[in-house]
Amino acid sequence: MNTKNKYTCPKCGHIFDIYRNPSPVVDIIIEIDNQIVLIDRKNQPYGWAIPGGFVDYGETVEHAAVREAKEETSLNVELLHLLGVYSDPSRDIRMHTISTVFVAKAWGEPRGADDAKQAKLFKIDDLPAPIVFDHDQILRDYFTWKQVQI
Repeated sequence: MNTKNKYTCPKCGHIFDIYRNPSPVVDIIIEIDNQIVLIDRKNQPYGWAIPGGFVDYGETVEHAAVREAKEETSLNVELLHLLGVYSDPSRDIRMHTISTVFVAKAWGEPRGADDAKQAKLFKIDDLPAPIVFDHDQILRDYFTWKQVQI
């Protein structure tokens, strides 16, 4: 028997509860000269996104953020601020994820790599579409936070 929350062992017939946990991810808003870096995704969901990805087992979220930024944008970043944690179960259509979102700074020209077709700089008032996941909400929160910092 396989149901949504139960599994029956085919050898002994014992019924087990299936526990599912959200996957931890990081997203990094990378600032360069009053612009931010967004990536054009190679994989579904297609569209523009804040660079980020899954936290590896045994890795801190801070290390994952620096690693993912480098993998997707070819940039070395310095983490500046923890913007927030985003955990709406519907934030990612593929699975339930919990994202720790950082603000970072970098220097240089972003280049798309790994899961990114391209990485580009954008001004606050000239963002591309579509923006996937819940990254439009994250960016709104970031812009609000930036106004408070000025």
